[in-house]
Amino acid sequence: MPLPRRIPFQFPDDLQPCWKPADPEFCAMVNGASLSMPYLEPFLIRTVREAIADIDDAFVQESGRAFNMQEQQHYQTHRRFNELLKAKRYPELAVIEQDMQAYYARLSQKSLRTRMAYTAGFEAMTLGVTRWLVENRVRLFGGGDTRVASFILWHFVEESEHKCVAHDVYAAAFGGGPGAYFARMLGVFHGSLSVMWFSMRGYKAILKKDGLWYSLRSRLRLAARLGSFVRTVAPYLLRATLPGHDPRREPDPQWVQDWIAAYPSAPPETVPLLDTAHPAMPVPF
Repeated sequence: MPLPRRIPFQFPDDLQPCWKPADPEFCAMVNGASLSMPYLEPFLIRTVREAIADIDDAFVQESGRAFNMQEQQHYQTHRRFNELLKAKRYPELAVIEQDMQAYYARLSQKSLRTRMAYTAGFEAMTLGVTRWLVENRVRLFGGGDTRVASFILWHFVEESEHKCVAHDVYAAAFGGGPGAYFARMLGVFHGSLSVMWFSMRGYKAILKKDGLWYSLRSRLRLAARLGSFVRTVAPYLLRATLPGHDPRREPDPQWVQDWIAAYPSAPPETVPLLDTAHPAMPVPF
């Protein structure tokens, strides 16, 4: 069962949008992905809330409510972070936000099965993203601002923790017949690729503003990061399209398991700040 956590991450004015100066391309990727969360995650919440209203399974219902509470904390924190990005350097990101708002308004008019398949499909992608971020955390976040690193990794710890919820809600609501499978399979690509598209628009705008988009050296660094991302995430997406897919078969990284196990011992309202200078970047408890 996912555990809702209220972690008061703060993004004060001294935090720079390029929070790891040695790797502006990775910063742009993370910042671009963050941009979509205050539009994507409220859509996921509304969809799961509607779906569990007609499900009789009490455990799936309770899991869906816990999922929504986690996602609410995520998008509210991302919104604060995104406001800092726009205020300090990138006001032009507001145009992309308007497009995302319109996109999810249109998507909200689709059938519940289509919306729930989108939700389950996106959640399938997050398992690969979690593994990429966690297993490469020292290379990706080492030397960066601890507040951003800690915030992003907390988010994806919880993505791993609630990895089964959207899948279970979809199965409980729509069964496992051929029609339900085909819709779910399409949802893997629909949910994943649309978020990737908006993220790409975000990091492209950021790199343009920073004068890096037309730099060959910067583009090669970006290509290396994206190649590493795709090599990790693509197998998760492909497995998610198979009949009988169950996210329970995808093991959680050990660091994620350690984070979740250690959290209850932390004092209330603890902000789990990572030591980004530590050679192993251990769990921050």
